[in-house]
Amino acid sequence: MSISKYISNIKRKKISPNIRLYVIDNNRHYFLNEGLIKKGFDSKLTVSKNRDSVLLAFSKMAFLFDEMIRLRIIGYSNQSNSTELLYLLNLIPINRKIRTFLDWKVFSPEFTRVMSRLFEVRNDAVHCISLDEVNYNPKNKISLASAIGFKKFSLDIQKAWSELSKTYVKQQEKINWNVLEKEI
Repeated sequence: MSISKYISNIKRKKISPNIRLYVIDNNRHYFLNEGLIKKGFDSKLTVSKNRDSVLLAFSKMAFLFDEMIRLRIIGYSNQSNSTELLYLLNLIPINRKIRTFLDWKVFSPEFTRVMSRLFEVRNDAVHCISLDEVNYNPKNKISLASAIGFKKFSLDIQKAWSELSKTYVKQQEKINWNVLEKEI
């Protein structure tokens, strides 16, 4: 069964609250949670030159990290094991999650380096008041306060979001959609 067909089928049904699943279908994102199907994130990540926008982009990426880990460990369960795993995932630093994806061969070494460099920006942005204090270091250190620096960062994070979404889809393809539809 295709994901598009699955989504259209479940929109007409009552969804079990025991299912929690983020679904990416082409350029559409959905979130099945608490018995509802909700619109997920936009397929394209937009980042404005302000601290809040940058941090929001990173929280979307961190959410996908956690959903990939959940999908791998407990599948689409939304029972007590899901709540307990989400609690634990909140305690694990992002750099450890990125390293775990490398160890699991979900991320390539190059994508791991890209993500690590990008999340250094997140760490710096969390501990500052403005992006004027933040540098990005893809090859050479550049300030996010500069137009060239922010443009480079913005392009890189958008490209990383696209790659992360594709990586999530690869993990999502392991779901047996026929079995899941019966559980709905």
